[in-house]
Amino acid sequence: MQSIRLAVNGRACDVMVPPEESLLQLIRDQLGLTGTKEGCSTGYCGACTVLVDGAPVNSCLFFAVDADRREITTIEGLAADDGTLHPLQSAFIGAGGLQCGFCTPGVIMSAAALLAEHPSPTESEVRSNLAGNICRCTGYQSIVNAVLTAAEDLRAQGRAGERPGSTARLRSRA
Repeated sequence: MQSIRLAVNGRACDVMVPPEESLLQLIRDQLGLTGTKEGCSTGYCGACTVLVDGAPVNSCLFFAVDADRREITTIEGLAADDGTLHPLQSAFIGAGGLQCGFCTPGVIMSAAALLAEHPSPTESEVRSNLAGNICRCTGYQSIVNAVLTAAEDLRAQGRAGERPGSTARLRSRA
């Protein structure tokens, strides 16, 4: 077992993990954050996508020990503390960008990373960015529409390019 310190959705966490445990297992089993889904366990489907220091990763392939001193954002971390949904979450509901909902958390996390880097993406850029997230229900057009709507909403709110996730700072272990 190895002791690691990380910030998850703005909350500092000290946990013990075996060296072979995935970040997905840590998030779901130890931290009880079940919004992140386990789909294929091979990095193919993208259902387990979370942000590590703002970058999207397949948490099923990312070792928990490699998350030491990193900031992790899950789907639960996008909403405000008062429960107000992130514009991406609201846009997915409004555009019907989900059906069964299984892939939705991973798709939203990938889209959040895209919008932080490219606040005004084209439809083509959205489609390209979401290529690593498989959805078998929607046909993707409603998902693309939701991301484009969220981009407009974020720009209108003056939040264009905002990096989703925590502002927690991890102290160095001296």
